[in-house]
Amino acid sequence: MTYNVQIKVMPLKDLLDPQGKAILGGLQNLGISSVQDVRVGKHITLQIDAPGEEEARKAADEASKKLLSNPVMEFYEIEFVN
Repeated sequence: MTYNVQIKVMPLKDLLDPQGKAILGGLQNLGISSVQDVRVGKHITLQIDAPGEEEARKAADEASKKLLSNPVMEFYEIEFVN
């Protein structure tokens, strides 16, 4: 069976997000002052062939830990989509 998995990778809350700060500054320069904070991350979609959802989750988790995220600076969330 094929599973569609979305992985959201974001910087840890306690760490500075320089990309987010640059975007926030750009928004303020454009006169968009209602935005209080910006965090920039990655959105990754995988199609995984697996016999069941548990195996697909394990594959997505392994990919996230080993390649898609840096656990020292980022966290990730896995979501199954239709």
